[in-house]
Amino acid sequence: MKRLICLFALAMPVVLMAQVQFGYLNYSTVMQEMPEYAQAQQELSTLKNKYEAEATRGEEEFQKKFVEFLQGQKDFPQSIMQKRQGELQTLMDNGVQFRQQAQALIAQAETDLLAEVGKRLNRAILEVGVEYGYAFILNTEGNSCPYVNPVMGVDVTDLVRQKLGLIEAPTAAPQQPEAPAEEAQPAPADANAAEN
Repeated sequence: MKRLICLFALAMPVVLMAQVQFGYLNYSTVMQEMPEYAQAQQELSTLKNKYEAEATRGEEEFQKKFVEFLQGQKDFPQSIMQKRQGELQTLMDNGVQFRQQAQALIAQAETDLLAEVGKRLNRAILEVGVEYGYAFILNTEGNSCPYVNPVMGVDVTDLVRQKLGLIEAPTAAPQQPEAPAEEAQPAPADANAAEN
């Protein structure tokens, strides 16, 4: 009896694994195909351009004041020279600080914009998983899953694309009616048999 229970316990995981199916896809590839992703990238590009224009304006102002400082350096009294040096240092510090803040704000904006795209993609993946009864869906991005058993794993990329409306669901091909079987023709009577 104990042997039977042990054999059953050892065989159970094998039986369960044979019935488990899972899906897989490359998350980034599908995300980059979404129109929301393109829109988010456009918004990020606009934001980056605005910050870059402002940073460039600040750098040009610094360069202009620095050139003026170099040109008048011989003529300035010590107090004015120290004041101008302080102004230049402040402008330079502000420029560096602005660039750091801009990078942080752009990174946050990218996180926020792509979070919405990710929510929609995750919802589509969830729907595919539930609809087709997959135990889980793997992300194969970055060679994180170099081998997938083709008996248990199913590429769900197109199913997710369909859920997102990126591609149309394939329509079932109309079934061709089977050709009627040829009726059996009686064999021609043998000439010798006909004569008898």
